[in-house]
Amino acid sequence: MAKGIMVIDGQRVPFDGERNVLAVIRKAGIDIPTFCYYSDLSVHGACRMCIVEDVKTGKIDASCSMEPRDGMEIRTNTARLLRHRRMILELLLAAHDCSCTTCAKSGNCRLQELAQRFGVRHIRFPNNKPRYEKDYTSYAVFRDPNKCILCGDCVRVCEELQGQGILNFAFRGSELQVMPAFDKKLGETKCVGCGQCAAVCTTGAITVNDQIGTAWAAIHDPKKRVVVQIAPAVRVAVGEAFGIPAGVNVIDKMTTALKLMGVDEVYDTNFGADMTTILEAEEFLQRLKNNGGPFPMFTSCCPAWVRYLEFNAPKYLKHISTCKSPMEMFAAVIRDKYAEKDAADGRTTYNIAIMPCTAKKMEAARPEFVHNGRPDVDLVLTTRELVDMMRETGVQLDELELESPDLPFGLGSGAAVIYGVTGGVAEAVVRHCLPDKSKNALRAVRVTDLRGDGSIRHVELNVDGQELRIAVVNGLIHAKELIADIEAGKCFYHLIEVMTCQGGCVGGAGQPYGLSNVKKKRGEGLYAADASAMFKRAEKNPIVTSLLKEYGEEKCHALLHVHYGE
Repeated sequence: MAKGIMVIDGQRVPFDGERNVLAVIRKAGIDIPTFCYYSDLSVHGACRMCIVEDVKTGKIDASCSMEPRDGMEIRTNTARLLRHRRMILELLLAAHDCSCTTCAKSGNCRLQELAQRFGVRHIRFPNNKPRYEKDYTSYAVFRDPNKCILCGDCVRVCEELQGQGILNFAFRGSELQVMPAFDKKLGETKCVGCGQCAAVCTTGAITVNDQIGTAWAAIHDPKKRVVVQIAPAVRVAVGEAFGIPAGVNVIDKMTTALKLMGVDEVYDTNFGADMTTILEAEEFLQRLKNNGGPFPMFTSCCPAWVRYLEFNAPKYLKHISTCKSPMEMFAAVIRDKYAEKDAADGRTTYNIAIMPCTAKKMEAARPEFVHNGRPDVDLVLTTRELVDMMRETGVQLDELELESPDLPFGLGSGAAVIYGVTGGVAEAVVRHCLPDKSKNALRAVRVTDLRGDGSIRHVELNVDGQELRIAVVNGLIHAKELIADIEAGKCFYHLIEVMTCQGGCVGGAGQPYGLSNVKKKRGEGLYAADASAMFKRAEKNPIVTSLLKEYGEEKCHALLHVHYGE
């Protein structure tokens, strides 16, 4: 790796292994503007906003595609550079639908931010671009091509991190567009609904499918009892929008906020995660006992992963655990437990799930989870939608008092809370399966590769004299690689956890946008919550074990299990 000293705006700045001049500039404390640069993605060099001037040659080039060299002297803020940046912004705005006041990204839009920063107040050029049809066909995201600035971030995240390639550039010159192949709607493609395109989109061209209005209508309806469940990963991310550091667990403040907003009852999806852990672990042990598998057994919590198999490898659908995801398992219990109460008081229990994931919107609408014409989860809101609702209400999350989630469904184990981070589901299952339940055994599990941020992590554990091979996949593109290796006979596993998003649910597209370091802090926050939890294993949750005993095997199978591809 190259190392040396550069001179940036007269300041000597050492570099050692930085991937480009842009990284060295930021190291010097200078916020250079960009649209198409993300450190988690490949260098694209399309927007040219990060241009700098080489003092020795006088040449102008994009700093994201320049390799740092010892003795290089550059300037980042000359009259020529400022003129170029303003012109780039003016041209982008001239071809942009500037309906900013009603845009979902207003106040969060990179184009809006940089136009303000560089004082672009007048656009000299007419907008001659044709109007393109908006795309409402995806459960997860909404696409407005009229707001696209062709930065290519969505194209690269879909291809490089998810391995899907659903979006790409089409046509040339002034007709250049980003779209699915053959101008299909997203709902007509093999899109898995992960929403990472919306997470990186710098404008309002791709945004999370907004269902805030539906949520308010339910909350304000006196005939509805609104019950909310909160996913593990949400609690360590929602605070970021209110100045609270990433990774700080604010579930008790969230509970207070939701009650102030008019929600009747607030529960914890950790309760559902404990049920999933117990039933999934028992299913896994049963497969081992019968020696029939099918192996590998895939975890069932990530709806985008299930969707990927349906589109690309349907023969593996029978390998997915039959256990519902924690969100759907919890919803099935709510539907069952509140049926009698609804009949008695003439109200309808309306189940809202607060999730870090856009694909959960798609999961809630699946026919497997619709009964008597109504979904078990009536509405899924992402973390960001909840933030917008809080702001609309005037809630200041950082100033609220603490209130715990309601009982009986507000209690969860440490094993449940780590569902939100890559490797967490596999670790929860392992905790249940290990015959040694001591603290030392739990500590031993923690130091395995079940934890970490590696793309594909392999763990071998001995359970009752049998060597178990477990894999954890961090990111959908790597699941594609692992399946290819399994098909080629290069590897064998008994259990595989797949999380579509990098870092697990903490990196879901419904979360406030954050790069790898932010996702890591959120994961650390979940591990801290696990460490301080009253009990660390799902089977220690007394309410869950009592409920499963009450239901019995037959009712558990009917309510809490699902078979895909049938």
